[in-house]
Amino acid sequence: MDRSLYIAMNGAKQTLLAQGANANNLANAQTTGFKADFEQFRAMPAFGPGYPSRVYSMTERPGTNMASGSIHTTGRDLDVAINGQGWIAVRNAEGQEAYTRAGDLRLTPEGLLQNGAGLSVLGEGGEAITVPPAQKLEIGTDGTISIVPQGVNATNSVIVERIKLVNPDPANLEKREDGLMHAKQAGAIPADATVTLVQGSLESSNVNALAAMVEMIELSRNFELQSKVMKNIDDTSGASAKLMQVA
Repeated sequence: MDRSLYIAMNGAKQTLLAQGANANNLANAQTTGFKADFEQFRAMPAFGPGYPSRVYSMTERPGTNMASGSIHTTGRDLDVAINGQGWIAVRNAEGQEAYTRAGDLRLTPEGLLQNGAGLSVLGEGGEAITVPPAQKLEIGTDGTISIVPQGVNATNSVIVERIKLVNPDPANLEKREDGLMHAKQAGAIPADATVTLVQGSLESSNVNALAAMVEMIELSRNFELQSKVMKNIDDTSGASAKLMQVA
């Protein structure tokens, strides 16, 4: 009796965890450059005193979907999208170097170049990029930032910095709780000159909203099934207790 209750209870709990991961994907279906998380169930024995006679299900995130999203044109000078493979280097809230595909860039009043999430974009030297006041700004396909300073002839452009673009092996990247990609090994990933950008465009999320909705329905039905199993076990336990009283 306790085995079936334990299995149903654990199945319901892990289904809720999987639903949370799927809901996060669905919530970011419109987030620029977002990469969907995979989730899966795995059977695990429950170790402890005695023999491992109990098996429980475990929800885990085996990895991240690295497929590129579609690129759409915005016409905005500070919007950039990675053309093919590669990542933009940014500094996360903890001051660590991390990587993203979100190229919705902007300039703060202080001239600091950030993306839409407020993360500082890094130059090839690993430092945050600061852009002086300018009347015109262009970002080249290689990440080079050129400006026409204020009060200068429009034909006189100056190179300010070059955005750090990297292209590591996807197996060496992992997605952490901040939603950014990080190198599995310590240290910053070196810049890769082969990575190119498309100015005036953004990469959409690679989440398939329809597939995520279907999975949400399937997980909801699975949770409902586990709940019914627990209810049936409770009813059976109550009937057994009454039989014992009669005896």
